[in-house]
Amino acid sequence: MWPLDPSQKEVLRFAVSCRILTLTLQAVFNIIIPDHHADAFSPPRLAPSGSVDQLVEGLLGGLSRWDAEHFLFIAEHGYLYEHSFAFFPGFPLALLVGTELLRPLQGLLSQRSCLLVSVALLNFLFSVLAAAALHDLGCLVLHCPRQAFYAALLFCLSPANVFLAAGYSEALFAFLTFSAMGQLERARGCASGLLFALATGVRSNGLVAVGFLLHYQCRHFFSSLGVLNPWKQLIKLLASLCLAVLTVSLPFALFQYYAYTQFCFRGSARSIPEPLVQLAVDKGYRIAGENEPPWCSWDLPLIYSYIQDVYWNVGLLRYYELKQLPNFLLATPVAVLVVWAAWTYVTTHPWLCLTLGLQRNKESESRDKPHPGFLSPKVFVYLVHASVLLLFGGLCMHVQVLTRFLGSSTPIMYWFSAHLLQNQEPLLRSLDTAPQKLLEGSSPPGQKAPRNCMLELLYNWKTCSPVTKCILVYFLTYWLLGLLLHCNFLPWT
Repeated sequence: MWPLDPSQKEVLRFAVSCRILTLTLQAVFNIIIPDHHADAFSPPRLAPSGSVDQLVEGLLGGLSRWDAEHFLFIAEHGYLYEHSFAFFPGFPLALLVGTELLRPLQGLLSQRSCLLVSVALLNFLFSVLAAAALHDLGCLVLHCPRQAFYAALLFCLSPANVFLAAGYSEALFAFLTFSAMGQLERARGCASGLLFALATGVRSNGLVAVGFLLHYQCRHFFSSLGVLNPWKQLIKLLASLCLAVLTVSLPFALFQYYAYTQFCFRGSARSIPEPLVQLAVDKGYRIAGENEPPWCSWDLPLIYSYIQDVYWNVGLLRYYELKQLPNFLLATPVAVLVVWAAWTYVTTHPWLCLTLGLQRNKESESRDKPHPGFLSPKVFVYLVHASVLLLFGGLCMHVQVLTRFLGSSTPIMYWFSAHLLQNQEPLLRSLDTAPQKLLEGSSPPGQKAPRNCMLELLYNWKTCSPVTKCILVYFLTYWLLGLLLHCNFLPWT
């Protein structure tokens, strides 16, 4: 990606600006708005806080709300409680690396303050790199530089913005996932498999990404039929499929085995500070060395499935209750966006979808050629991935997490939004006839026009199309409301 072209520079510039604004606003909201007293995980602080620690807490404390507290606790104390194993180790390990880099400040800051600083710096870096990786992936898949550029700018304004900044694993996961997809588009299967495996070590839904590797191997197999020995190719295909599944699932399996050794082996108890033991007693948390949990006797002892069932009440249609209606409404925009994207694509490429993107007849190939951008044949596997995530998340998960779940896992919501903007917005269509205006580094003297197309649309809001206004209102409202609510312990997505 070096040297950077103008569009890459603009994406990085805009991503950095949005990250700085995000950190600034969360600090302001955290200072001026009193925190809601939520029934959330709140472990006791074992070390005294100095004046500098209090300053760090005031400036960055908004990044430690809700599930972020679990990641910070794991990075500081390890996996002491059974329910902590719902949070995968990739991000806590990254935080530990960050605190090691901050070692010169450890005489001035407590361990928690160092972790908060690491959260701010690392997620700043990961989210900016994720925007760059998404832009690179879009250029490879869409074959439409403008649409890839719009999508990367939209990612900077993601509805999942607060989770890309707070102490959550979304930013790291998005960076690894988009980078893995880009490597696969370059036919670098080994590098892609390694990155997908690392992503699985960050979030469990990384397991679904094995479908990209399987589809890539199957597509290569069908393209080589009739050219090479079919039996030899079939054996090679089966070996490649097994290797892909093993590679991506290995971090998940190792993490489950580690949990098994902690809770199901006798003599695995460890020394735990008394305040943390008391917290476990008060809240009913299970710690290693106590009575053996029931999942240890399962034929396939997966702690992750047990935690999701018992602690979070995750299961098929369990969340479908009338009292959860507000959460369904919160998830509606992203669900509509993905369903609309799937319908648009399927009705445009019915034969491609019926053949699972593995084989196209001459008639469909001739139809595919005039469709760069979101309607490119290469988008098929990404759309299937997004649809599977939406279906599983909508039926089995707490539906309000769909926004950040999809916003950090799939490029589809950004590609399709960019597709709608490019096709429906007259201002952007006019740039097609004068593309040199799209990436101007600065405005002419005396002109107040912004420097990129997202700001241009906001500057010319009154003339924007209804579709453009809907997309921008959705992205910007969730971008801002997430900071306002989440950083003060108020419920959000």
